[in-house]
Amino acid sequence: MIEVRKLDKLFHTHDGPFFALREVDLSVRHGEVFGIIGRSGAGKSTLLRVLNLLERPTSGEVLLEGRAITSLDGGELRRVRQRIGMVFQHFNLLGSRTVYDNVRLPLRIAGGLSSREESQRIEEVLDLVGLLDQARKYPRQLSGGQRQRVGIARALANRPQLLLCDEATSALDPETTQSILSLLRDINTRLKLTVVLITHGMDVIRALADRVAVLDHGRARRQAHQQPDRLAGSGHGRRPRAGAAGGGIGVPLVDAEERGVLPFHPRLGRVRRRPGLGHACDYCARTHSCQLLIFNSLFIAQPLP
Repeated sequence: MIEVRKLDKLFHTHDGPFFALREVDLSVRHGEVFGIIGRSGAGKSTLLRVLNLLERPTSGEVLLEGRAITSLDGGELRRVRQRIGMVFQHFNLLGSRTVYDNVRLPLRIAGGLSSREESQRIEEVLDLVGLLDQARKYPRQLSGGQRQRVGIARALANRPQLLLCDEATSALDPETTQSILSLLRDINTRLKLTVVLITHGMDVIRALADRVAVLDHGRARRQAHQQPDRLAGSGHGRRPRAGAAGGGIGVPLVDAEERGVLPFHPRLGRVRRRPGLGHACDYCARTHSCQLLIFNSLFIAQPLP
């Protein structure tokens, strides 16, 4: 559904030119949940904004259903953006408007619906996110999780084909995070909606993403698939696969040690997992600044010599 080709984004700063994105190639399939993970400053939010042209790329192409959209402007661009919903980290709701009016805003901008059709659409999406009974409240009267549900309803109001989520759960507590992740998965399943989400949390990726890419210093370093969890009681419905890139052999990591395979750390080479550490290698579990390397070590496996 979405294809990104050789994408660059250059910013001019006081310290000189800075590439937020460099030669990024990605492909997102119709109906899947595609995760993008990386450290702060890796270029995740910039990439998401480029996908709906809130940021214009310096070079490269973004294709939506085979059509290049990077050169679009004016009315054509507005029509394309109506097919793309956006969920923000800090909700971006209008505090002076009710829940109902916040959801109605994109419908008013798009136009083309009667007042009755608008009301039906608003009630439909509010019911979907479980907030139909909160329609007349203001954002300040809602919890953080409820405000994010309003943001999701607003993003769905124009019935988009693509939903972009910019750290949609990072401002929420763990319990609320799980409810929002469940809602996004339900929306993906029921509406057959393609979802692209960025996060720095591996728990979000494990719980939701079908495929995932690692962004590091503006470059897409890895892309990998996930598969259903084989461990009972894990609390996650998905699990990383090893060997999706970089010469790996393509066996699930849960079976890796049984088959004579060890996780491959990008800096340390092959590493053994210490009992009780779950998926992290011993080095990564002791190094809090090594989050991206933890992620990489989960997805690359090589056979023992």
